[in-house]
Amino acid sequence: MTIYPNLIKEALAQVKYPSKGKNLIELDMVEDDIRIDGNKVSFSLIFEKETDPFIKSIIRSAETQIKLYTSNDTQVEIKIKTLQAPRPTESELLPGVKHIIAIASGKGGVGKSTVSANLAIALAKQGYSVGLLDADIFGPSIPKMFHIEDARPYSENIDGRDLIIPIEKYGIKTLSIGFFVDPAQAVLWRGAMASNALKQLIADAAWGPLDYFLIDLPPGTSDIHLTLVQTLGLSGAIVVSTPQEVALADARKGIDMFTNPKVNVPILGLVENMAWFTPAELPDNRYYIFGKEGCKRLAQQMNVPLLGQIPLVQSICQGGDDGEPVALDENSVTGKAFMDIALKLAQ
Repeated sequence: MTIYPNLIKEALAQVKYPSKGKNLIELDMVEDDIRIDGNKVSFSLIFEKETDPFIKSIIRSAETQIKLYTSNDTQVEIKIKTLQAPRPTESELLPGVKHIIAIASGKGGVGKSTVSANLAIALAKQGYSVGLLDADIFGPSIPKMFHIEDARPYSENIDGRDLIIPIEKYGIKTLSIGFFVDPAQAVLWRGAMASNALKQLIADAAWGPLDYFLIDLPPGTSDIHLTLVQTLGLSGAIVVSTPQEVALADARKGIDMFTNPKVNVPILGLVENMAWFTPAELPDNRYYIFGKEGCKRLAQQMNVPLLGQIPLVQSICQGGDDGEPVALDENSVTGKAFMDIALKLAQ
């Protein structure tokens, strides 16, 4: 069967954009670059923004319609273009940083800081240069997890500016408000003061060139989250949750916050923590204490990737308390899980 451009356009006229009720041709979403080489078809689709939630479903529908109008053997390559300018990969405040990634959770206690610490280590083990900012002003956890609670960063004059030198541990540059406050006392700061302290840890520190700059956010949605979005050109966000429905309800709010048109930060994926419990004496058994595959279902519903599932094991808790995160042992079950998440993130 001979394939020609008008046949491809007829097929694409059958694909409707879900929320607009019109097809791809009517919406001028098909770029004038249709190329046909035997049974190979390639062209571009134009979306308003890179975070459009219907991109994947529209691509699948377009491929299906083209094969219906031509043949199942037709090879379809669809490129994505966006009208919105691409999100900057380097922030003006962090000019040497390639990717700035926020790690968030809708509610506390789901293991967001544990994921942040272990993901940073997993990325560093793969040869990337990594920085980790503990942005949880009111409950900093990273100093404890890296066993550097007693560290006191100093400042150094660099190119005429006094900059804070991050603490290095496990090959990762780290800063936390926990280095500057009494760990036995509550931080009684209003939102503006907390946001200003966070800006200082970002702008007045010698982070240097980094492949990844991970930001461990406080739970929920607050001034601090908006400060980061307005201050930095975030490459994307990772949302951490347990499979429990109560946690998933808050995770939805976290996803909504980042994908809101006023914020417009891509969701790079979900991480399901405490996915199941496996006792050491029964390594083949899985007990779904907080529910089964809740994050997997949420990822499908929200059309975002599931980066990985982390089991509930004692070594994760013990590693965090001892300042030796489990990702340091990349051959352990949990170490492998974090290495796999880091690989997916890098891809």
